Amino acid sequence: MLFGLFLFTSLYIVFSFGPHIKTMKAYIYDDKPGDQRLPHDTGIDIPEPTLAKLGVIYRRISIDSEGVWESKIDEFAKERGYKNRDRITVTREGLGEAYEEKIKSFFDEHLHEDEEIRYILAGSGYFDIRGAEGVHEEQWIRIALEAGDLIVLPAGIYHRFTVDSANTITAMRLFQDEPKWTPYSRQADGTDKLGSRDKYLETVRVGVAA
Repeated sequence: MLFGLFLFTSLYIVFSFGPHIKTMKAYIYDDKPGDQRLPHDTGIDIPEPTLAKLGVIYRRISIDSEGVWESKIDEFAKERGYKNRDRITVTREGLGEAYEEKIKSFFDEHLHEDEEIRYILAGSGYFDIRGAEGVHEEQWIRIALEAGDLIVLPAGIYHRFTVDSANTITAMRLFQDEPKWTPYSRQADGTDKLGSRDKYLETVRVGVAA
């Protein structure tokens, strides 16, 4: 009896106080008016397999003091053929008076003709992606990102970005040669007819049907 109690107690300690493994946080955006930097969490969580159906890739590569994370980023870049990288920082201090206008422009719904890859080095923020082809169609899915999160958004997906209420984020951008990151606003004529959009929708259709 005592052994059983000891075993139960030991297991409780392991599961309750063992190392915390950070998991991705994604959910349906509530679409209510208000500050875009607030969570807008409906409480309806979206699992990684659902994001995968929409072509989104997520990886957790924790930043460690030994620099192991850098070798893991190198491996990921090699796998996907990313030859180049740079860093971007968005802060109120860095952008000054242009800050509010800049984050509003990031929040305009748009797509790119190349995939968008971001590895968060510091700070935090949100990527919102638009559901399509029967996968939460036309709903916003909000993905919360912090240091150590890597995300790949496919070419042709409608999305937008915002910092959260901390108002600061630093990210590594990975790309092949000259990236095609021109934002095509959904409100602009012709965006829905771009080849990258057609290809994206077809990819989602095939994935959903599989």
